[in-house]
Amino acid sequence: MTGPSTIGSLDSAVVNRAKTAVKAEHTRILALVDRLQEHYAHAKCSLDFENPFQLLVATILSAQCTDARVNQVTPALFKAYPDAARLAAAPLGKVEELIRSTGFFRSKAKSLTEMAKDLVNRFSGEIPRSIEELVRLRGVGRKTANVVLGNAFGIPAGVVVDTHVKRLSFRLGLTKEKDPVKIERDLSAKFDAKYWTELPHWLIHHGRSICVARKPRCSKCFLVDLCPQKGLGK
Repeated sequence: MTGPSTIGSLDSAVVNRAKTAVKAEHTRILALVDRLQEHYAHAKCSLDFENPFQLLVATILSAQCTDARVNQVTPALFKAYPDAARLAAAPLGKVEELIRSTGFFRSKAKSLTEMAKDLVNRFSGEIPRSIEELVRLRGVGRKTANVVLGNAFGIPAGVVVDTHVKRLSFRLGLTKEKDPVKIERDLSAKFDAKYWTELPHWLIHHGRSICVARKPRCSKCFLVDLCPQKGLGK
């Protein structure tokens, strides 16, 4: 029969194992940060912008489109409509024509002009500096808001979760979730807020160069000893 002292010993062992696991995971996270930061020290937002308004517009355009393509389109768009007031008053057809090559140009043009109207009507044309206010703009979700806050204002409000970040977060054992909001929650809990803006840039670069979707180059990966390679059928 198991007595109180035995139960107490078992409980203590469970607690100690849990503490050891937490400490080991913390050490792994620090190592991941050190290596990613070392290899991708110059990684930054790949969208071209000169001010927060331009980054907001470019980020909306980047949905289901490469950043390189967006960067080809935005110079003419920004020249024609350099601020929220002028974009809000722009004829929808002209905006559609300027952004046609980014795909889904009709819905994107509507999102851009409605977002600009919200900026003018609610915020006097200025980009708000909180995620709660940014997501009130039509066409703006958490991902877009996090991109703007982190890269235009230096405000680490959260972690941007795109397809690369989603894939690598799972493979690296940083989350078991599939929903971007839940993945962001897990990453925000594991990584210090000072890394929230840079972390997606590191993971995106790693996802494009080494941890690619179809056939990851694990033999060339500098994170291989820290990676459980989830979903790769080891």
